[in-house]
Amino acid sequence: MNVGDAAERSGLPAKTIRYYEEIGLIRPARAENGYRDYSGEDIHRLAFLRRARNLGFSIDDCRQLMALYQDRDRASHDVREIAAAHVRAIEEKVRELQSMRSTLQKLIHACHGDHRPDCPILDDMAGAA
Repeated sequence: MNVGDAAERSGLPAKTIRYYEEIGLIRPARAENGYRDYSGEDIHRLAFLRRARNLGFSIDDCRQLMALYQDRDRASHDVREIAAAHVRAIEEKVRELQSMRSTLQKLIHACHGDHRPDCPILDDMAGAA
């Protein structure tokens, strides 16, 4: 099938599919005319990548997960470690976002929000606070 059909079946944009091919995540066959020829197995890999990316895994993580998925001799421990590291990164990002929210809430509370030009929010951003 062509890239348009692959996009429709996998739920990924054609541009993303071409990018995944460019970086070596997938390798569809080529027809005699040079066009990409996606198989059912390629669609399955693309759906796998879509799900992994939707879970926030990086391209490098996806590459490792795809290799492990295709390796029937894999150790599930290796997959678990990648997922656990990703959860730790998510938890750190959540802490960072909560800290940003707290800081912004304090700055919003300190700002009068009226016609005066003084603004603690801008002062903080400028390093004047």
